[in-house]
Amino acid sequence: MPAPTPWTAEAEAALKEVPFFVRPAVRRRVEAMAAEAGLEQVDGAFYAEARARFGQK
Repeated sequence: MPAPTPWTAEAEAALKEVPFFVRPAVRRRVEAMAAEAGLEQVDGAFYAEARARFGQK
């Protein structure tokens, strides 16, 4: 299992807006997207982009 991707404080704060029961799945999905994009950490801008790709606002 790969090490978890670090998140910036801004991205962590945005993730807390997601209901707690789906948060782990959202975190895994965003981290997978970040890995595919070659990013070493998830920041607020990438998180917003990932949410837009999920079709959420």
